[in-house]
Amino acid sequence: QVQLAESGGGLVQAGGSLRLSCEASERTFSTYTMGWFRRAPGKEREFVGLVRWSSGSTHYADSVKGRFTISRDNAKNTVYLQMNRLKPEDTAIYYCANQATAGMDFRSWGQGTQVTVSS
Repeated sequence: QVQLAESGGGLVQAGGSLRLSCEASERTFSTYTMGWFRRAPGKEREFVGLVRWSSGSTHYADSVKGRFTISRDNAKNTVYLQMNRLKPEDTAIYYCANQATAGMDFRSWGQGTQVTVSS
């Protein structure tokens, strides 16, 4: 399985922005979709958004739609999560994950990066 590494987390005030990155370790890896997920303290992991690797089409959870943007750089095997207008409720550990082919689960996960939004 491909190794994924997130970066870019940190502490930001409400209304601020952060950009997370997720880099795949292999120059060639099978991916259909790259997804972003998050787990807030005491809560279940939840879907944030995804990008279809070949087309670049995206889909977002309602809670982040209009504030978060996912993009990818095929040459760098990297997917980004641009987070704007952050809210304290966005505080969570953010994970990226790889869905190798359509219909499969997200089987490769990064270690996560902490995002803390202060009010």
